[in-house]
Amino acid sequence: MFKRTRLKTALAAALLLCAGAAHAAELVVSAAASLTNAFKELAHSFEQQNPGVQVITNFGASDILMQQIVRGAPADVFASADQAAMDKAVAEKAVNPATRKNFAANQIVLIVPHDGKLQPAGLADLSQPGYRRIALGNPASVPFGRYTKAALESAGLWQQVSAKAVMAENVRTSLDYVARGEVDAGFVFATDAAVIPDKVKVAVRIPSAAPATYPIAVTAGSRQKELADKFIGHVLSPAGQAVLARYGFLKP
Repeated sequence: MFKRTRLKTALAAALLLCAGAAHAAELVVSAAASLTNAFKELAHSFEQQNPGVQVITNFGASDILMQQIVRGAPADVFASADQAAMDKAVAEKAVNPATRKNFAANQIVLIVPHDGKLQPAGLADLSQPGYRRIALGNPASVPFGRYTKAALESAGLWQQVSAKAVMAENVRTSLDYVARGEVDAGFVFATDAAVIPDKVKVAVRIPSAAPATYPIAVTAGSRQKELADKFIGHVLSPAGQAVLARYGFLKP
């Protein structure tokens, strides 16, 4: 009886060790909120190609993720929705600049609720009294907010529109505000608008002098530098680029 109990205990311990070995290598990828759907798929395909690796994804506003990494939050890969957030990460020595690469591009669009009564023909319409609440990103903390401000400033509309702003913590929050009809219109990336076409519709595509490009890099504190570099290679590969294209991202 004692031997049998000991055998069961040994078997249980062996199973636990095997289970731990199955996910012995964890790769933490912190990525911009607009990359959520595409990077979840890329993480899954990377795991399939690399048995024993578990990719843990962390999505949010690029500036917030950058600050988390600077403060010591675990991360192996950082993917930003604009160059400014990555520039800050480089300045703070939070990423290895030699690994920095552009992997995608996007476009800012103005969206409205799918069943909404207001349908702006251009940005100038947002100054009309019918538009009372407009979802924006804070230019100080989110890339899509910076792109939006630049476009509105170029059109001479920033002061008028920002006075009606409902600030969103990230692009998916802005999308949710519009989808739930809590605002009359909102700004998001084109790829986010495509996620729920039954709830929102694109009213205006915003031309931009500065392309909305996405950089990616290995973090300075990564404990999985080889895997992190391999993941970036996966994102840049033809297969990875095909996934991004399927979600509406453009080539960098």
